[in-house]
Amino acid sequence: MQNIRALLFDVFGTVVDWRSSIIDEGAEINRCKNLNVNWADFVDEWRGLYQPSMEAVRTGKRPWTILDVLHRESLDQLMQKYQIIGWTEAEIVHLNNAWHRLTPWPDSSEGLYRLKKKYTIGTCSNGNVALIVDMAKHSDLPWDMVLGAEVTGHYKKQPEAYLTSVEMLGLTPEQVVMVAAHNDDLYAAEALGLKTAFVARATEYGPHQKKDLVAEKEWNYVASDFLDLAAQLNA
Repeated sequence: MQNIRALLFDVFGTVVDWRSSIIDEGAEINRCKNLNVNWADFVDEWRGLYQPSMEAVRTGKRPWTILDVLHRESLDQLMQKYQIIGWTEAEIVHLNNAWHRLTPWPDSSEGLYRLKKKYTIGTCSNGNVALIVDMAKHSDLPWDMVLGAEVTGHYKKQPEAYLTSVEMLGLTPEQVVMVAAHNDDLYAAEALGLKTAFVARATEYGPHQKKDLVAEKEWNYVASDFLDLAAQLNA
């Protein structure tokens, strides 16, 4: 492991708590607009449309489309379903941009700062550049660079999302650790030669989460949080 030069991070769920963040914004919307929307259900459905919307891009059924646009299309569907009407375009855009304002897990910022002192750290996320940059500013996430979907033109788990990110770092796969709270992300990265680190986020999908509670195999690193990962990597 002396050869490690950089760490790439999945962002949604691994670095930030997307579900609670948007539920909290929804609660404020209910208060301000006198609504009674069940935002836990709303957010779960919004996230449920995430993979299907990207799959249409992965399979070539539609041209390259950034995640902000995919999120907005899903949001429009759900607002109609939940009969949320009478909003201005600016209000809808603001809600869609809730994905730009996600709150980090308690250990994320401090852990990233520690890791950054010794390693190059960046994203390997399906989020578009503006989304990830806004989130970094909002949540004090000190990325050295933003890589992943929009930069590579491919959504994970397409190999190019990982390999082109590594190439842009001027490194080889075995010099890079993919950090994720999702076993399937790590399976994809490992198959391409990257090192792997699993960090469990047991409430990413709420209190009744059933998947990704533990590492499914002996990844190169298994950590309780980013501070533990930094300790394991001597950062």
